[in-house]
Amino acid sequence: MAAKKHPQHLLIVEDDKGRKEFPLENSVYSIGRESTCDIRLYSQFVSRRHATLVRRPREDGSYYYRIVDGDLKGKLSANGLLINGRKLQAHDLEDEDAIVFGPQVRAVYYLIKPTLDSTDSNEEWEITLTNPEIEDDTEELNILNGNVIERES
Repeated sequence: MAAKKHPQHLLIVEDDKGRKEFPLENSVYSIGRESTCDIRLYSQFVSRRHATLVRRPREDGSYYYRIVDGDLKGKLSANGLLINGRKLQAHDLEDEDAIVFGPQVRAVYYLIKPTLDSTDSNEEWEITLTNPEIEDDTEELNILNGNVIERES
């Protein structure tokens, strides 16, 4: 029997230094401008300790992340958090939640659910790439695949 796979949690951050992906696995993440933060934000418009991610358990054995404004000691950030367009001090993250820390500093949270029940990481997949400019022309598709065919008149 295959082991149960849990969803993967991913935070994609965009700031003054570009875009960076953070796979989330730890129980707590500090987010902010300070160099000691787990997820560092590069912008003068964010607080040194702008937010905290805390992993919380679910009844089914999986978990979710809650984002909290400021640090775990209760000190809030200067500008707060804008989550999906609403200013919030805390929020249980859901797939594709958009978080704004400040001007041009944002993140999107993704919950990537497993699609296979198998634990075999050596599975091979066959992928067929097609040209999107070819609508439904079987003749052109067969020629692209190396099958030269005669067209009936």
